Amino acid sequence: MNQSLDHVYKKLEAMQVDLEDLRNTYKGVSKRYAVALQSLNALTIHSSDAAKRAAKSTEQSRLAAMNAMIAAREASGNPALLMIVESAVTASVAAALAAVESAAAAAAAAAAASAAVAHQAEESLLKASTEAASASRMAADAAAEAVKLSNQAREIVDEIHRK
Repeated sequence: MNQSLDHVYKKLEAMQVDLEDLRNTYKGVSKRYAVALQSLNALTIHSSDAAKRAAKSTEQSRLAAMNAMIAAREASGNPALLMIVESAVTASVAAALAAVESAAAAAAAAAAASAAVAHQAEESLLKASTEAASASRMAADAAAEAVKLSNQAREIVDEIHRK
């Protein structure tokens, strides 16, 4: 009987050691999960911010393309200003290219935010991802407008050359 009781105590001790190991493992996993979740939150917020900034950059590029197109149109009435018109067109094309690149950056940032949300659906992450997607759409619209304005500026130069 005494021998049997000793055996039970040894088993109980072994189970307590195993339980303590499990507790320690859980604490470690829990800490790593918390750190990973914080990183994921930060990634989503930064991605959303990057998308918004890229959208603002795209809008500035659109404005640059519009101003270059207006300059080309205003100078087109005077053939002596052909060099200015062509410079304005070059600026318009560069602005359109910058707009397209910014729109691509906004889309990439929005995709990163969406990927983060796919792993951890929290309210703040969903909001940030939605804002990033909206910024990406605005950037794409501004880029399309910048390209359109650049094309209009190019048409002005082509018209001057035809005269």
